[in-house]
Amino acid sequence: MGKKNKDGKKQKSKKKDHTEYTVTDLSPALTQAARSMRTVLSRNLFQSGLYAGQDGVILSLAEADGMTAGGLAQKLGVKAPTMTRTIGRMEAQGFLERKPDADDARLTKVFLTEQGRGSVKAIEQAASACDHLATLDFSDKEIRNLVRLLKAIDNNLQAEAAHFEEPEEI
Repeated sequence: MGKKNKDGKKQKSKKKDHTEYTVTDLSPALTQAARSMRTVLSRNLFQSGLYAGQDGVILSLAEADGMTAGGLAQKLGVKAPTMTRTIGRMEAQGFLERKPDADDARLTKVFLTEQGRGSVKAIEQAASACDHLATLDFSDKEIRNLVRLLKAIDNNLQAEAAHFEEPEEI
């Protein structure tokens, strides 16, 4: 039988994982953790009528409303056709609207609607709940270190990606 704390509830085991991991374990572990995080976040967002990936569009526009589809695609690291489909879907859902640029009629800019602006808080709450679940039993110091390390990994990979050129289509 497990130990109980002062209020009589069973304590969680704080046993450390002593498995030896190597650098070759990083990609699969990071990929799986990202998938799991995205799955939980998507489930949390679904209650707000949002689908996976739409949260990034709304948060980007909340930060800088009136971006082009190409600008959003670049910021979020997706291809332009993917972003165009996402914008169309979100416009049909009532989160976004497209308007011609005031200075250059050739450009179309994307803006949040009232519904889109209203969803920012729900996105933040969904992300916070997901973060809390993902870091159960982590100390503040462990969380800070994890975020620092993940940002360093991302910076390393982004620097490499900047040197990579996609082959042209024929």
